[in-house]
Amino acid sequence: MQVKCSKCSQWIGVGDDIESSNGRLSHLDCARRRVLTPDERHLLFVYCLEHTVTECLDCGVSYRLMELAADPFGSRTNLCPRCRKDLIENVRAHIYGCSVLPSEIKLKAQAVRASAQHLIKESQQLADNSDVLIREAEAALFAHQQILRDAMRRRTS
Repeated sequence: MQVKCSKCSQWIGVGDDIESSNGRLSHLDCARRRVLTPDERHLLFVYCLEHTVTECLDCGVSYRLMELAADPFGSRTNLCPRCRKDLIENVRAHIYGCSVLPSEIKLKAQAVRASAQHLIKESQQLADNSDVLIREAEAALFAHQQILRDAMRRRTS
């Protein structure tokens, strides 16, 4: 079972940017779920502006950040300029593995990403557990209702 965003009720994916408020998960920006976080964009502009950040496997072409395309009507960024394929996951993978990033910053960025993924996974497990408990409670309720009906039938007979 997946977790739904508390704001837009859409499914939260492992690659989505999330925030937690009062124990409830939501997208960082529901309208633009598949975008880089401000911190990720900052790292790209400071450390990765001068080198390749992604490759489109379909086209076989590598791109620098400023060469990537955007879709202003669909609110999508980090697209291959040739085939319009969404390359955000490739760009994100570059950020967390870039050799130019100072090791301290890379480790902190990886820790933040791992924490977000762990939070999503835990929320999914809690949702699964609550689903099991609800089903068990429903089964117990049904069994008790059946016992009550049987007792009422015996009493009226």
